[in-house]
Amino acid sequence: MQVSTKFTIAIHILAAAEYFGGDYRITSSFLSNSIGSNPVIIRNIMSDLQSAGIIETKRGTGGITVSRPLNEISFLDVYNAVETNNSSELFKFHEHTNPNCPVGRVIHEALGKELGNIQTEFEKELKKRKVSEVYDEIIELNTNRG
Repeated sequence: MQVSTKFTIAIHILAAAEYFGGDYRITSSFLSNSIGSNPVIIRNIMSDLQSAGIIETKRGTGGITVSRPLNEISFLDVYNAVETNNSSELFKFHEHTNPNCPVGRVIHEALGKELGNIQTEFEKELKKRKVSEVYDEIIELNTNRG
């Protein structure tokens, strides 16, 4: 199973916006320095976050702000916002099984329920986790490192 880097970049964007927002204008260029990624990639992810209502873009002066407290933004909110290339199903089935094969003709049915249960548990775990947990850990790690 793989979740793209868009998810972790989005969490990074939110944490950085919270951390630096009071002192700096948070733009894709600013964020690309922290993230180590191209500003175009950052802008695309910011666009996804904005479409989901997680961030707001300031007109005129530019920059972003987080639209609600980080403890109200779950990992699932972020995942759903940025993993738009994924369908609603976490696991993809191979499509052209052999209907004459005793395994091929029923594999989707035999495996589908279990994979559906795994996806449900995955989404429950993502929903439990809040972006504020990451932000708090960033603060603690920086405090301990002086």
